[in-house]
Amino acid sequence: MTTRLKIDFVSDVSCPWCVIGLKSLQQALGRLDGDVAADLHFQPFELNPQMPYEGQDITEHLAEKYGATEEQSARNREAIRARGEELGFAFRMEKRSRIYNTFDAHRLLHWAEEQSRQQALKEALFQAYFTDGKHPGDHAVLAELAGTAGLDAAQAADVLSSGRYAQEVREQERFYQQQGIHAVPAVIINDRYLIQGGQPPEVFEQAIRRIVAESPAT
Repeated sequence: MTTRLKIDFVSDVSCPWCVIGLKSLQQALGRLDGDVAADLHFQPFELNPQMPYEGQDITEHLAEKYGATEEQSARNREAIRARGEELGFAFRMEKRSRIYNTFDAHRLLHWAEEQSRQQALKEALFQAYFTDGKHPGDHAVLAELAGTAGLDAAQAADVLSSGRYAQEVREQERFYQQQGIHAVPAVIINDRYLIQGGQPPEVFEQAIRRIVAESPAT
């Protein structure tokens, strides 16, 4: 018997640990294939909602926000790169020099869920920013990525230029903040169980097995 789980993956496009969390979760679900069927939904969270369009130098940003020295930032980047490599994702740190505003990317992801292409767009956004060093707030980049993800690029451009889904995204962001989510990734299963952070696949697998043991099969 297969247990169906609703999984809300709360994350930001510019969060490297969200990439690690997603790849780990996907590996865990792969190991549970046949026992678990997941309905995966990507929910919006902005690490830097006040960031201007042109963004900010990463090293400068981390120093201002977290008090991180250049050496600490370099060690953290290497740890992220190594974790990504273990999970089959290429973090190319030399191509990613700035932090950007991601609100429009979240609007597009909201639309993509209505088109049943949300996961494909999310993965395309992660690759574009962390592997290719593209600007995740640039409308031309976002429309191109929509096309890559199997969506209509012209319709995506229309969504972006019209400002559609701004209210819906803001409401979702407020909802998760009110639920106590102040750091990402946050993985919420069946609206009840929370797994926080970019955990290894084993941690997700063990947690999901425990949840399945408490859930009725469908």
